[in-house]
Amino acid sequence: MDDQGCPRCKTTKYRNPSLKLMVNVCGHTLCESCVEMLFVRGSGNCVQCDTPLRKSNFRVQLFEDPAVDKEVEIRKKVLKMYNKRDSDFPSLKEYNDYLERVEEIVFNLTNNLDVENTKQIMEQYQRENRDIIQKNKVKLTREQEELEELLLMEQQGSEQRRLENLQEEQRQLLAKKKSKQALLDELESSQLPATLLLAQHKDRAAQLETQLEKQRQVVKPTIFSTGIPMGQTISLQPVARIEEVLYRYQPLHIHTYGPAVPELEQLGRLGYLNHVRATSPQDMAGGTTPTWPATGPCRTLSAGCSPRCTDPHPPPPPPRAQRAGLCVCPSV
Repeated sequence: MDDQGCPRCKTTKYRNPSLKLMVNVCGHTLCESCVEMLFVRGSGNCVQCDTPLRKSNFRVQLFEDPAVDKEVEIRKKVLKMYNKRDSDFPSLKEYNDYLERVEEIVFNLTNNLDVENTKQIMEQYQRENRDIIQKNKVKLTREQEELEELLLMEQQGSEQRRLENLQEEQRQLLAKKKSKQALLDELESSQLPATLLLAQHKDRAAQLETQLEKQRQVVKPTIFSTGIPMGQTISLQPVARIEEVLYRYQPLHIHTYGPAVPELEQLGRLGYLNHVRATSPQDMAGGTTPTWPATGPCRTLSAGCSPRCTDPHPPPPPPRAQRAGLCVCPSV
């Protein structure tokens, strides 16, 4: 935050901790002094992008990145126009597409991408949906008024409880002062021993504290700020349970249409791994196993060499296959 500063006068918050940076619609910052100096007539151009600006549109920069302030301001303006809700669409997919178009408009205006075309799209949308925009604006205003009323009621209730607690504390302090003064008066005028008077004072103080605890009633809020009563229960229908057949794992069986491929445990014993390079720890870390180089070639060599042919009219096998009793069929 200390390296933030005005791009015109080069003043930073490190040199001037009370520096107030301001941002306009273009997203570029200026300090308050430069704004007063450059926009003394009420309007002027941006120092960085030369965009025409109004002095009344400058506002205090809230975020460290001025682009975020620009996006927030643009989003507010866009959402005033694009104020449809999910109830205005026949399906959830159309509502999601609508939200995606809104985000695309905000992105284009924030990053100065195809600004003219985007503004034309917004103007066309406003002309075509003028009635819906106005209806949703009235509905949103009514909901905001109700929410503000609830917040005001909650604030008034909190203030009233605070005053009641303050008055209760004052009454307790006054009662304790009276009790102490009564003890001092008894010690001055009574002929009883001081230890007995102190014991009686402790008993009376304990009884007074008990009475004050009974009188103190903590008023708990009954509704949330949204108007929903606290402790409200909603009876919902249980979700219908769908009885389905659970998945059962079955080992993968590859049909090679040929002799059975040796198992992984048999490859080394049968001599298939004699000329295979030993697997290094780096290879094993990547998922390579010692039997992997021999498994694929064995499966490839045996593919299609089945003694049973499924072709009803197979071609005559070559002489070597005839002597071996095998059938090499191109359709397999």
